[in-house]
Amino acid sequence: MTDVDEHGRPEPPVDGDELRTLTGFLDYQRATLAWKCRGLDAAGLNATAAASTMTLGGLLKHLAYVEDDWFTFWLFGRERSAPWATVDWAADDDWDWHSAADDTPEQLFALWEESVQRSRANLAEALADGGLSRPADRAWRDGRAASVRWILTHMIEEYARHNGHADLIRESVDGSTGE
Repeated sequence: MTDVDEHGRPEPPVDGDELRTLTGFLDYQRATLAWKCRGLDAAGLNATAAASTMTLGGLLKHLAYVEDDWFTFWLFGRERSAPWATVDWAADDDWDWHSAADDTPEQLFALWEESVQRSRANLAEALADGGLSRPADRAWRDGRAASVRWILTHMIEEYARHNGHADLIRESVDGSTGE
């Protein structure tokens, strides 16, 4: 049984094996992003803090992209799906961040939640086909391929870093603070 805190975040297990610990921390970080973005309208999701152009909506769309990129494109070597496959990344390599302003809160949350669900399904598939040490099907230019373990750890780092940004942006929107 997983404990859930007052913000809806599942507590990572304190005595779990490696897989449960890694996925527990990733799910906790995912839930932290959802908490920081929850309850905001389009204006709130498009607000910036200080000199940065980063928004909470941009964070949702960027992390939806990162989920699909690592758990689909890199892990399984599958081609990108919509909307990522139709983007001219050479024209705007930060399209995920910039285009979020054109999406409704419902669209942003749906895109992110669908990406997370695909990631969970792809992770289960990869674990059944080699476990945490299974290498990604798509290798980097130098020939090395990240393991499932590396991808999970990287995703925890990606969310944790951006959740720090989310803290600052959310506080600037409505004064909400916490962790």
